[in-house]
Amino acid sequence: MSEKIYAGTGKAFTFSNGGTKVSCSICLSDLPKEFITIGKKNGKKYIKLDLLERKNGEDDFGNTHYLTVDTWKPTQQREEPKEQDPWG
Repeated sequence: MSEKIYAGTGKAFTFSNGGTKVSCSICLSDLPKEFITIGKKNGKKYIKLDLLERKNGEDDFGNTHYLTVDTWKPTQQREEPKEQDPWG
């Protein structure tokens, strides 16, 4: 597993009607270019992020969540061996 790349923070809010949201702040300067992809159809730039809840509760600024760059990349697919007919 690769080292986490932190990209921002988030704060959870609960509304009087019971609804919730997590408001996030993303530091664009910290986003590594090698994880930015270009959309095949629209040419726009994308990056996959994971929003995680802090295990130790709020930090000094009231943040309850943090953002990391999703660094997972698919591995090259292995070619499955073909089944051999045991009867030849």
